[in-house]
Amino acid sequence: MTDIIILSGSPSRKSRSLLAAAYAGELAEQQGYTAEVISITDFKPEDLVYARFDSPAIVEAGKAIENAKGLIIASPVYKASYTGVLKALLDVLPQAAFRSKPVLPIMTGGSPAHLLAIDYALKPLIANLKGESLQGVYICDQHILKDNPTEPIAEAETAARLKSQSNQLLEEIRRNDAVSLVK
Repeated sequence: MTDIIILSGSPSRKSRSLLAAAYAGELAEQQGYTAEVISITDFKPEDLVYARFDSPAIVEAGKAIENAKGLIIASPVYKASYTGVLKALLDVLPQAAFRSKPVLPIMTGGSPAHLLAIDYALKPLIANLKGESLQGVYICDQHILKDNPTEPIAEAETAARLKSQSNQLLEEIRRNDAVSLVK
């Protein structure tokens, strides 16, 4: 079982949002957690477009998400929201796929003008899937270095926010683990 699922909603295989999310996953791995990326590019387009709930890839992704201890969900901002293809994937997952899991939302965009996309678009979706959303991190595209995957965040304050939120995700996972031990 993987501790943290990184759910990438970018249609690009080399996206800034995936770089940022993968970096957050690496920070978790440095503290002994496992992380795995599930990207919307891993699925056949027709499985998403035709909402094939029984697609083996979709069923497998749903089980991986349900079994994870925490999630990182990342998307570029498209039309002031997350990508439509991410929504298509989330629509075919089990209704409570995120139940009681801490979720770190990460969004990237061309300017700070879309900063509230996390609060107005992604967090309500996380809540609908029964997840427990953290504050999240919005990152401007110019602050992400595509050619440096080991240290992709170029701006110090943004890097500090991402590290802080990654640590918060791990703290929530530890808290949930402690509660489940008591039960």
